[in-house]
Amino acid sequence: FGLFLGIYGDEFSVLRSPQSVVFRDGSWPIPGERIPDVAALSMGFSVEDDLSWPGLGVGDLFHRPRATVLVTVKGVDKLSLPVKGISYPIENAVPFSLDSVANAIHTLFSEETPVVLQLAPSEERVYMVGKANSVFEDLSVTLRQLRNRLFQDNSILSSLPLNSLSRNNEVDLLFLSELQVLHDIASLLSRHKHLAKDHSPDLYALELSGLEEVGKRYGEDSQQFKDASQILVDSLQKFADEMFNLYSGNAVVEVVAVKAFNSPLTRKSRSLLQSPESKTENPYNLAYQYNYNYSVIFNIILWLMIGLALAVIVISYNLWNMDRGSDSIIYRVAKQKIRVD
Repeated sequence: FGLFLGIYGDEFSVLRSPQSVVFRDGSWPIPGERIPDVAALSMGFSVEDDLSWPGLGVGDLFHRPRATVLVTVKGVDKLSLPVKGISYPIENAVPFSLDSVANAIHTLFSEETPVVLQLAPSEERVYMVGKANSVFEDLSVTLRQLRNRLFQDNSILSSLPLNSLSRNNEVDLLFLSELQVLHDIASLLSRHKHLAKDHSPDLYALELSGLEEVGKRYGEDSQQFKDASQILVDSLQKFADEMFNLYSGNAVVEVVAVKAFNSPLTRKSRSLLQSPESKTENPYNLAYQYNYNYSVIFNIILWLMIGLALAVIVISYNLWNMDRGSDSIIYRVAKQKIRVD
């Protein structure tokens, strides 16, 4: 059991999900690099490599969720989340991003400008596209803005039980500012509820590292770390319920708890080791398998060439059977000029 915890210590949890997305209850480990593929498949998008993970079912193909919210918590391998959620162990927790999911949304719903928000408050890293620029224009993204936001009248400091945490410590303020971001996202979105009712899917990817800094500052056995973990769990559950209700129960809210990401060098060395194997699998230098755009491009070129060929045939036939005396103005003008002369 200790060896199992050492290998699969991190956790991927689903707090809320609609009936159209099926997550099976089980302890199947999910590869850390395939978490973006799980988010893409749950939204109805295709992925390059097939995902043979039994935790995600087929679900309803005609009713896909209108939003996916993925919160990554660094510094802890497991959170005491409610029992009603479903959790899976993570195998090989490597850094990941939802850029592929965001690109798929931009490609398929470019005209509807969906909401795409990727934010890491402690690193001052933010990426907003589409309608997110207008909805979250007042969102605090820099450390100075986050600190000033905490000391405003309507901040979470007036409602959260800080217990052993202090308002005068920078590490504690960093942790609380990330919780303030969660509260502000739900609050700002509630003012624009019409965006949660359109047909384009939205994406929220948040990375929280304040709890990791609290553990480094006080220790993981300290009362400050225990209080911060409990406050974070309560805030995440409240945030999940608010986002789920804003999208009328048609949103997937997921949490990834990672103690520490593995070195990305492991992934690079693995890919280098797999390169000679690909050569043995294709000894005859065959062409690669076409992607899903092949049929679209083929039909465009095919029908365009057929249309051009028909146009050339019709124009050639009409020119061949044209009456030069009545149909062509060139011969008509020349004939009249000869008569005048």
